[in-house]
Amino acid sequence: MSLPPPGDDALPPGRIKSRPEDFRVDEVPLYEPSGRGGHVFVHLEKRGLTTDEAVRALARAVGAAPRDVGVAGMKDKIAVTTQWVSVPVPQAGRAGAADELLARLHGLELPGLRVLAAHLHDHKLKTGHLEANRFTLVVRGVPRARAAEVQARLAALEVRGVPNAYGEQRFGVRGDNVERALRWIRGEASPPRDTRLARLHWSAVQSWLFNEVLARRLADGTWAIPLEGDLLKKEASGGLFHCTDVISDRARADAFEVSPTGPMVGVKMMAPTGAPGDLEREVIDGGLGPDFDLAKVRKFGEGTRRALRFPLRELATELLEDDAGRPDECAIRARFVLPKGAYATTVLRTAVRLYETAAETRASLGAEATPDSLPPDLLPSSPSPDARKLELHDD
Repeated sequence: MSLPPPGDDALPPGRIKSRPEDFRVDEVPLYEPSGRGGHVFVHLEKRGLTTDEAVRALARAVGAAPRDVGVAGMKDKIAVTTQWVSVPVPQAGRAGAADELLARLHGLELPGLRVLAAHLHDHKLKTGHLEANRFTLVVRGVPRARAAEVQARLAALEVRGVPNAYGEQRFGVRGDNVERALRWIRGEASPPRDTRLARLHWSAVQSWLFNEVLARRLADGTWAIPLEGDLLKKEASGGLFHCTDVISDRARADAFEVSPTGPMVGVKMMAPTGAPGDLEREVIDGGLGPDFDLAKVRKFGEGTRRALRFPLRELATELLEDDAGRPDECAIRARFVLPKGAYATTVLRTAVRLYETAAETRASLGAEATPDSLPPDLLPSSPSPDARKLELHDD
């Protein structure tokens, strides 16, 4: 089954996050705590809280500063999620200090938060130090007559992968971060004084240009197919290399050993050659102008490559009776594993026209919308017509 155009109105409707239990995320750690050291790795479960809110609550409970709490990744608010965080041992050199902190954490329960386990480790948990995320999601309000179609579309993603589009949250709550960034980049306005906000604006521009390239390659069917000159990314190591042997590299892509990449624009970004390079130059010149000097924005982001797709692993779906009492509707429970940085709603939007209530959308945004870790895009606006086509959706 071929992928539908992203955001296709012909897709059957479905509703997510009707309740937190319908959206479960379990973080898969990159490594296990060592059992010794000056930090405590805390495995916690939260419900109806952003990660930032959970960190602040935990820090208050144990007398730590929130800035000293280590977090591998952000998790949704309207959800039940588990993840690891780290807390420093106070006065780590004092005899008994670690045991006191472990005792305080053991069985700790706070509103919307409970500690599942706590173990010593040598260092603070760092951003990105997770292996993957395991999702268990319930999509409600699916027309019963089209449930098998939804399941088939999801199954097709295990073979070709999922288009790796950035969702609309990446572009700001009002969807205007690209326009705001372009104004100060072009000298039409003053840049933000807050460096973090300027980085956020520039990351929106990078994401917009990436989405434009992905939209073009979705349109011509090459988003998962290596072309001569493509910069390919190795799934195992993340290494990059140019495609020079199309037949061999396409076989590797079919085995999901490599994937084509798109631009995260910056002075240090490697560029493809051939037709992929021509496409990217056309998109980037059209967005920034042919004479734009990337050195001007180097301090906000030096550039990299991003795979045009990501793998979907361990997919399982099952039909459930919807609790709305409508005989022509059902619910679908989907379980799957995604690599870090990939979003579950991006997966679902290839098969279902998702919707949430406005209140749920606002709550989902919460404090999670950071440049590097954004939840699925659930807002109705987008910075460009092509990006609108990519409502896969997102963060």
